[in-house]
Amino acid sequence: MKKILESFLDLIYKKKCYFCRSSKYSLKMCPKCYEELQFTDFRPNRIIEGVNIYSCGVYEKVLQKLIRGLKYHKQKELAFYLAKFMYEYWTQLEISGDFQVVPTPLHKNRIRKRKYNHMELVAVEFCKLTGYTLNTELIKRVKDTKPQYRLSRKERLQNLSQAFEVDLSKNLNKPVLILDDICTTGATFEEMINALKEQGIKNIVCMASSSPIC
Repeated sequence: MKKILESFLDLIYKKKCYFCRSSKYSLKMCPKCYEELQFTDFRPNRIIEGVNIYSCGVYEKVLQKLIRGLKYHKQKELAFYLAKFMYEYWTQLEISGDFQVVPTPLHKNRIRKRKYNHMELVAVEFCKLTGYTLNTELIKRVKDTKPQYRLSRKERLQNLSQAFEVDLSKNLNKPVLILDDICTTGATFEEMINALKEQGIKNIVCMASSSPIC
């Protein structure tokens, strides 16, 4: 009933593109704006503890607005478009395997404030596209870290020290693909990688939707 009502309302009040405000397609992100998203090179952005870290695009322009809209402005429908962008990048890497997808977790206090984990929404859509299995139970954020954006790499690593806890009972015995929105210094990925490796999980790939302009 809810979907029927939403469809009816969409016919009356066409959705506007979040980016250009066009109602031509009645989509939250119109094809024209989606096509403005640009991939980076199809190679690791960096390698941390022997693990390849990929960044799909650069954190600017449309991609920046896409991430910020989803993360801070409750534009949950944008999760599909970010997942699609990441999926299309992922397919170009030609990495084989049946992965368990782990979205970077938020601390319960952050969830309480924000009401949702935006990367979990992205991971759900990413798994629909890939057929991979979502695993939100393998890694938990047990330390309520402060925001990272103004911290140096050293400060980020100190801030994230012992921030994650791995529950081996939730391991699906598949390669792990960790998803995040922005990879700046790689500190978050590094701490998660270390937490996994301490528990004997070594088959890991990390992918962020973006990295800052170099």
